[in-house]
Amino acid sequence: MGVWARLAGRFGSRGRRLRKVARKRFGWRELRPGQLEAMEQVLGGRDVLLVMPTGGGKSAVYQVPALLLDGPTIVVSPLIALQRDQVASLLKAGAGGAVAVNSTSPVAAGLDQVTAGRAEFVFLSPEQLAKPEVVAQLATAKPSLIAVDEAHCVSSWGHDFRPDYLRLGKAIELLGHPPVVALTATAAPNVREEIVRSLGLRRPKEIVRGFDRPNIHLAVRRFAKDGDKRRALIEHAATREGLGLVYVASRREAEEYAGAIAERGRRAEPYHAGMRSAERTRVHELFSAGAVDTVVATSAFGMGIDRHDVRYVLHAGPPESPDAYYQEIGRAGRDGGAASAVLFYRPEDLGLRRFLTGGRVDSGLLLRVATLVREHGGTVPAGELRALLDIGASRLTALVNLLERVNALTVTASGDLRYVPGGPSPERAAAEAVRLDETRHRVDESRIDMMRGYAETTGCRRRFLLGYFGEPYQGGCGHCDACRDERRIEPGAGPFPVHAKVQHVRWGRGVVLSREHDRIVVLFESVGYKTLALAAVDGVLTMI
Repeated sequence: MGVWARLAGRFGSRGRRLRKVARKRFGWRELRPGQLEAMEQVLGGRDVLLVMPTGGGKSAVYQVPALLLDGPTIVVSPLIALQRDQVASLLKAGAGGAVAVNSTSPVAAGLDQVTAGRAEFVFLSPEQLAKPEVVAQLATAKPSLIAVDEAHCVSSWGHDFRPDYLRLGKAIELLGHPPVVALTATAAPNVREEIVRSLGLRRPKEIVRGFDRPNIHLAVRRFAKDGDKRRALIEHAATREGLGLVYVASRREAEEYAGAIAERGRRAEPYHAGMRSAERTRVHELFSAGAVDTVVATSAFGMGIDRHDVRYVLHAGPPESPDAYYQEIGRAGRDGGAASAVLFYRPEDLGLRRFLTGGRVDSGLLLRVATLVREHGGTVPAGELRALLDIGASRLTALVNLLERVNALTVTASGDLRYVPGGPSPERAAAEAVRLDETRHRVDESRIDMMRGYAETTGCRRRFLLGYFGEPYQGGCGHCDACRDERRIEPGAGPFPVHAKVQHVRWGRGVVLSREHDRIVVLFESVGYKTLALAAVDGVLTMI
């Protein structure tokens, strides 16, 4: 009998024990829809993929059952600030020891606390869990649970793809594959499939709670001139009550907007990746303490924000995708109170977003990496390959990830590189990797097109946004600037219902995500998101 079955027999109802821990350790008298179901699955030893809106209480899903399991819980978290907040909240709640293992803390000391049994929770970045020595030491502690936060980062289809997340599946196996709970606030159906595949989840229970945040009013303000847009945003931020966030595209904009809002008498601070670590920490702490009115930030600020009373989120331009937009506006109104999300939009802003999606992969460098590893005939230390090619670690990682995905290279437990026996030739591997990279860029550009659609739609903005995630929404929401009394739309009515699988003569396989009057949005495997007029798809699009 397994440990989870013994626990169930010893203590009775899982739900009763989970509620008791939630109440006594954390002071939570009620658990939200989806939380208890996920906790019970975890406590029963099953892998779980949980998709829950921002502010829905995803952290509780691993924190509560962890205190009923023998052995530490490993939490993979991408941001150091988020790790610090989670450790502090767990220590404050008296929920057992908690440590963070990252580049700003002594790694050996943190791991020693875990192996000595003095820490119930250990928070690591995916980069740390990719290190063989870290995995080996954690394995000796026999972890009972692994939580992967921001799990959409593992998906190349996701809007926030992070290559280091691709190593997590291997690390999970080396740790003995205890129950795994993958957590995300934003994941379309194809992203969920890739999360399951990449992490190696076994028969996971997939729990998806609605994406809708009805307390957030959605609006777009359109401008022809950048100066007019800038003045309007500053006026909006300077005259609003409560705590707010302003998202911008560049470090320069963060500094300039924060300065202009501060001149209007608001306590405003910039936040971006170019600031010193101590300065970023200072701003984060001011925000957490409510000692600042407005933070003007790039996308570097956000994941793990522990404030429930953000009243507004403004965007000085469209982000790179509806995924990113949904995640960022979801930081407003977590307390259930009225909140607003306003996009300040110029069509020309989309050109900057296309530029920021980045350049294409160097096909010649891909070929050199594949050739050198194959000709070596064994394992090649990554450091030696970096020195030979005179490139940085992040660039080599990106190249290796592409070659891994076309089954040309593999990364050993020690971090060395090896050519896959019987794998494709270096020439073929490089060509396939380039095609993979091109597909990725087409998908990225299609997401930008969908942001244009959101900004320029004349229909309900909430319906547009939820439809992007494949969640049908009938009629208008009555809580956005574009909403009006619209006729109800039955998502399953007519040809090509929502979630139908389709085949396009040019773009191949896809799935219908949403339907609005005379149009459908389809996510294609090869080109990403496309909006199609129903009058123009006869003979071009078929059900499969």
